[in-house]
Parts: sequence; structure tokens; C-alpha cells
Amino acid sequence: MPMSFFKLLKIIALGAIIYSCGNSSKALKSNFSIQSNTAKNIISNDDTLKLSVLNTNNKKIDSVAFSMNNRRISDDTALKGTALGEKILKATVFFEGKKEIALLKIIVVNSNTPKLYNYELVNTYPHDINSYTQGLEFYKGILYESTGQYGESKLRALDYKNNTVLKNIDLSSSYFGEGLTVLNDKIYQLTWKEGRGLIYDVNSFESLGNFKYGQSKEGWGLCNDGTQLYKTDGSENIWILNAETLEEERFVQAYTNKGRLTNLNELEWVEGKIYANRYQKNGVAIINPINGAIEAVIDFKALKNKVTAHPDLDVLNGMAYNSETKTLFVTGKRWDKLFEVRIIPSK
Repeated sequence: MPMSFFKLLKIIALGAIIYSCGNSSKALKSNFSIQSNTAKNIISNDDTLKLSVLNTNNKKIDSVAFSMNNRRISDDTALKGTALGEKILKATVFFEGKKEIALLKIIVVNSNTPKLYNYELVNTYPHDINSYTQGLEFYKGILYESTGQYGESKLRALDYKNNTVLKNIDLSSSYFGEGLTVLNDKIYQLTWKEGRGLIYDVNSFESLGNFKYGQSKEGWGLCNDGTQLYKTDGSENIWILNAETLEEERFVQAYTNKGRLTNLNELEWVEGKIYANRYQKNGVAIINPINGAIEAVIDFKALKNKVTAHPDLDVLNGMAYNSETKTLFVTGKRWDKLFEVRIIPSK
């Protein structure tokens, strides 16, 4: 697929941030800074991070303790297995009975270029041309769909083969529906800017309450791995939620070998990987959920050319993996077709 799909935001040059601490309430003049073997503060996750301290004023150093995101590391640390993204390095320098801290922000990127996967079109099914699709997921053979737009947002259960609506609930006009996922007979549906997700019984669509977002900015995409939930907010972050408390416990950041991928939108869990489409794009990134590495991409642009053109036609949004057929179902906002495809990994 064209690499424009992965045109990444320009990485802002990040310099060292240095400050001092001690008995005085006033900041002391900096004596130290962190030196590293990064290239413009960027390093690959298959490299070894080497650190030292620049002793500007030739102070007598007793010891130095390094940490990365508040986890102790040595001055020679292999980055294999490290989650990708921004990291804060800290050097705590003990000298002449004093202590001073130096900070440096770095970025860990993936060591490999994303592979290009292809697909085979298996079947084409009808889809509601009026549905502004935001989330799509199979659960026990039923296809569930979440749609967006204020005053139009819905939650539906569908017989996808003939586009029959089995169950439907209209959201309040104050909600803009977003992604959804189903776990343990509960449907979790995100809202966009309202700061909360909605919970339903999967069989009756009865409301079971709602949950508030934590540090994530907004509600965009949602999926689960059978144990925990994964949520996007339009940034490069994929937030990991506790399935019991629905609290955001941590996040991974989506990165290629060049930099971060923002605007992550709809999510789908597929055989241990996260499939994510990027807002306003017709491609999908395949992401390692452990470290955030974008391992492959799929270009679905040709599918949009197969749907009926009309003034409100919008981009691809909506993926559902059928674990029984091992195929992916793909549609878009106000598309009149639902496509069943088989992903073909590159060799």
C-alpha cells in the first residue's frame, strides 16, 4: 500500500531537561546532563541503550543511578522487549554530599519496517447505507454494530447475510456513538466526547450502567482479548482497561521504525494482534499489543470503489473478525456493502 497511509507526524526535537534538588528551595545551577548513544534522541528497540553523565563543572561524582520511566536501568541496557514510544530517562547524581537530577526524553521505535499484507475478497453482503459505522464485532455468531452522529447513533445486532436488524437501541441525542466490544455477555459501547462508555446486556440490550474514561482523551475504538479491553482516543495510545473495574491501567503506543502513528480509530482483536484503522484513511495497521509495534499494514482502498457512490459516502470504519471462518468483515461509514475478506500475510 502507499506509504502515505503511514505518513507520520514530524517528531519534535527533544532536548535534555535538567533540574536540581537539595536542601535549598531554589534551583541550583545545573552541573550534569545525560549523554546517550541515540540518534537525535531516537533509538531502535533492538539496540542497546548506553548512558553516561556529562560533568560540566568537573564535580567529584560519588555515584549515578539511571532509570527509564521510573524503572531502574543500568548504563548499558538492552532494549529488546521494551514497549515503544516516549521514555523519560533520569540520572540521579550524588556528588560532594549533594544530589542532582538530570532528565532526557527519548523515543524508542520499532526495529522493523511494517510488512505489506494483501487480502482475498471472499463474499459481499448488503449493509445499511445510512449507518455511520463506528464499531463492528462478532459475538456467538451475531454481528454487533455501533453507529455514530448526534441524533443518529445506534446499537444493533444484525444477521449480516441479509442485513436484517435483530435488535436495535437508539442512543440519546446527547451521545455520539463510537467503538464497541462484547465480553462475558456484556456490550461495551464508547461515546465520542461525552467521557463515558455504555454497558448493555448482550441478550436483552438492557442498560447495565456506564463507566467513565480515565486519562484517555476521547472514545474512539474498542476491542478485547478475552481478558481485558483495549481503547483508542485518537492519539497513538492504545489504553488497556481492566475488564472488572474498567479503569485504564496502562497504555501502549503505536510506532513503526520511523515514528508514531496517530489517529488510531476502530479496533479489532485478531489472533493475538490488534487491527486498527486510522481515521480518514482506508488502511489498517496490525499492531503488537505488547510493545505497540506496527508489524504490518493492509490497504483496503479498493473496497471503497466497490460501494455505491453518494454525497454522504465516507471512509472505511468497521472491522469484525469471524473466528469460525477465520475471515475479516470490513465496511465503512454509510457504505452499502459489507465485505468478507481473507488476509494474506506476506512471506
